[in-house]
Amino acid sequence: MHPTIDDIDFQARQGSVAAIIQKLNDHFVEDSIRTRAIQDNGILQLLVEAPTADRLPKDDIVEQVRHVLESISPRGITRVNINSRLVKEQQLLWLDEIKRDPENSLLWREPITLKRPNALVRFWQDLRAPRQRNPYLDDVPRKKSPSSRLAFWRGIIGGASLVLLLLMVGWATKDWLGLNLNLGGTQVQTDEAEAEAEPTAAASPDQDPFVMAVRIAQQSVEDGRAAATPAEWLDLAVRWQRASDLMAEVSPEDDRYEVAQDRIQSYATNKAQALEEAERLQAQPQN
Repeated sequence: MHPTIDDIDFQARQGSVAAIIQKLNDHFVEDSIRTRAIQDNGILQLLVEAPTADRLPKDDIVEQVRHVLESISPRGITRVNINSRLVKEQQLLWLDEIKRDPENSLLWREPITLKRPNALVRFWQDLRAPRQRNPYLDDVPRKKSPSSRLAFWRGIIGGASLVLLLLMVGWATKDWLGLNLNLGGTQVQTDEAEAEAEPTAAASPDQDPFVMAVRIAQQSVEDGRAAATPAEWLDLAVRWQRASDLMAEVSPEDDRYEVAQDRIQSYATNKAQALEEAERLQAQPQN
């Protein structure tokens, strides 16, 4: 399938040297002028050839080349060297030849700088141009097709969405587990308070007055089962008093405050009973 005129225009605007040559050759066809071109260190080296020198007037040719190129406005091309000579059949190394001996190889040469078009005009031209593949892009570095760019951005957006979803799931899971753990801690505190066991308090057990009082009370109950002398019962009375004093240190803001107040009375009663037992044993006659 041969490229259409619209295709050539579009490829020339994209910077295809082959398409630019085609546009120039079409422009000069009635003057028997043909052109060659090659990119050289960011400069478009343009060769203009004709059978006779009178067909290559410098000012006229330069003006026509400028007009054609600025109407095309090839992407990435602003500097152009126009080289003029008589037609030669050997064309493969023409640039090397004119570089080696420009004085004898050329009729004349003229560097020009192209004006850049209005950005809106350029956008409108590209928007209207067809996007068909054709051979005039063979000498242009290939760029990603719109479908490839679309697939790339879809991949980026999809990956970002997946990461965001995983983060949201992680946060939700953490919050859910944290809620269960908090509820579990509350249940432990309630059960231990009811069983007069150690609660899950923020303070260390060695510094928690409630916990220390419970420990002393439990040990006093165990030791009271084996107490047999007045001294042992007096020691138990002192320990019950210590447990009662510790319960009195529990703050009113503490959830165990009401339990602590009840234990103060219980431990005071136990203290009184231990003192009575000590006095009873002391009153017994010595054998």
